[in-house]
Amino acid sequence: MTSSGATLISSEAQPTALIYDIQRYSLNDGAGIRSLVFFKGCPLRCPWCANPESRALAAIEVRRESRCLHCPRCAEDEAECPSGAWQRLGRRYSLDALLARLLRDELFYRVSGGGVTLSGGEVLLQAPFAAALLRRLRAQGVRTAIETSGHGRPEALLELGRLCDEVLYDFKIMDAERARRVIGIDLGRALDGFRRLSEAGVHLIPRLPLIPGHSDDLDNLRQVLDFLRPFGLGEIHLLPFHQYGASKYELIGMAYSMRDVPGLARDAIADHVRLCEDAGYRVVVGG
Repeated sequence: MTSSGATLISSEAQPTALIYDIQRYSLNDGAGIRSLVFFKGCPLRCPWCANPESRALAAIEVRRESRCLHCPRCAEDEAECPSGAWQRLGRRYSLDALLARLLRDELFYRVSGGGVTLSGGEVLLQAPFAAALLRRLRAQGVRTAIETSGHGRPEALLELGRLCDEVLYDFKIMDAERARRVIGIDLGRALDGFRRLSEAGVHLIPRLPLIPGHSDDLDNLRQVLDFLRPFGLGEIHLLPFHQYGASKYELIGMAYSMRDVPGLARDAIADHVRLCEDAGYRVVVGG
């Protein structure tokens, strides 16, 4: 039993998950103060991805040139590096270890109405572990959420959704052929997953990244709103394109096709906000 009351089980019997980041004290991706758990692995290939280090379902060793002391006998090892230049993106956590880390901020969750959001990558790729973690968090009274594209096994999506207080559901390109060609998503499966979650009574919050040349045109947004109309939802998140993740591509040796595309300021999406508001939504910009 931990000091917070969490029951520990043998680590040998526990599943593990590959996590590449845990962000504490977040005010995005769900209500209140939250911890965001970023799972490694994603089946999609969005050209605008702000977390390219999340794609591979494997840890990545990187070297940050700005921190490197150019030691004459570099061990190329995070534990041995004196400056922190070498970094491992992706660590295996047991259920107990991750739960204990998240429960450090239990007081902040309770006071603010926040909780824990599982993101990625795509959390559905490590669904058994995610489900076990969500159950343990809920048993401790912690509010839970996931962020997902819905691109995974329908049964896994439904299981995770039922273990959440809210599901942040990402919409992207609404033309099925373009969606498959550009990002590799089965749009029909993703939309059907949304319907299944709604039928199960899951609290859904749709989100749309506004990506120049891909999903920022008003016709794409109208298609999202047309799809959502029967569900009677009250809130939608619009996520303007930004360049916050640009430096990560060079760090991990990946080409970035969106490097020269400017980010979208709030005034550039005024028509998008107005269209959503006219459809009856409370609009949150930035998630």
